[in-house]
Amino acid sequence: MKIVVIISAIAEWKAVKEIYPALAVESSPYGETAGVRLEGFDIELFHSGWGKIASAGAMQYVIDHDKPDLIINLGTCGGFEGLTNLGDIVLVERTFIYDIVELMGDLNIVDYYASRLDLSFIPEPYPYPVRRGILASADSDLPPAKITYLKSMGAIAGDWESGALAWVAKKNNARLLILRGVSDLVNEERGEAYDNLPLFEERTKNIMRILFEQLPDWLRNLNL
Repeated sequence: MKIVVIISAIAEWKAVKEIYPALAVESSPYGETAGVRLEGFDIELFHSGWGKIASAGAMQYVIDHDKPDLIINLGTCGGFEGLTNLGDIVLVERTFIYDIVELMGDLNIVDYYASRLDLSFIPEPYPYPVRRGILASADSDLPPAKITYLKSMGAIAGDWESGALAWVAKKNNARLLILRGVSDLVNEERGEAYDNLPLFEERTKNIMRILFEQLPDWLRNLNL
């Protein structure tokens, strides 16, 4: 079974390389790659880079180049205060993109770029506690002024990449699992990690360590 794990943000990839310091890193057109063996599973790690453009291109590249049976995106997200807690792991069941502005017609862009992930291959009970939920994506940290709107759309957290990754995977009928840990909380007034990059980086290290520790049990639990 061919498994590719996509890592998006620079801080997330840096954390992975600290977890596995002996990685034999190679280059791809999008970012660094490396192979790792986790409890009997051979996994290809792929650093896609941050944002929608890099994520969409990297996802298509991985699908065409590696032809994986399963693609997994592990990373962080900003949780909405009152709906999530620090350290929650979000099992993403739907994504949408909220930062595209169309002023000439009535195209429903949110619905057009929304994706529902097929999670039927992940039987319950899950090996670890998770929050199944909707993730909002944009090429932006979560603006406090948009939190009320994003909550009204059903989202419980947000990130930069999941919407693009899910949309391209859906177009290719590729099996995708997204697990994102809540690294910081945002409310209608502020984000606790804004202007505090070291806080985000430190929490990212912990989240990535937990996600990779849990990954073999997720893989053993899948119906593939």
